[in-house]
Amino acid sequence: MSADISPVIASTVQWLLRSYPATGGVLDTALAEAQAHQAATVSAWLRYPTAADVAVVSLVGPGGSARLDWITGADTSAPDPPEEPWRSWVDEVVASWAACLLTTPELAEEAVAALARGEHAAGVSLDFRRLTRPDDRDRRASALLRHPDLLGPVADLHRAALVRHLQGDPLDVDRV
Repeated sequence: MSADISPVIASTVQWLLRSYPATGGVLDTALAEAQAHQAATVSAWLRYPTAADVAVVSLVGPGGSARLDWITGADTSAPDPPEEPWRSWVDEVVASWAACLLTTPELAEEAVAALARGEHAAGVSLDFRRLTRPDDRDRRASALLRHPDLLGPVADLHRAALVRHLQGDPLDVDRV
């Protein structure tokens, strides 16, 4: 792939981890980050399946975290929060789909399987086991990040579009 989706992935991971932080020490933080990164990567690759899609989002930007911040209450934490440029690269749909994958193991399995049909996976060995088969340590490290009640409002934003997409409907940006 010539176009780079990594700013969207990194910013969405950052948003997920700030909104649903690990509750333990350094190892828990690293494990939670690995799970968030895998979920955001799978979601971004599904959302932007071709180099052309990635090029377009790189040109126009993904939209930012404002609505997600409002839904989670993050926008009420300070009267004038400092401007954080990375927030403009958060993709609401990618964050919502990642929340779905983190909280619904069946969707995570389907999503990873669907990647095999896309351009991003061509010639790459896919290993998303922290997302699809988390062990007990992974689950403890990401208790907030995988909590269905906490992530529900974010996951529900675009869950229907993810399910349609995994069932083979072409991605219609207007319906997402």
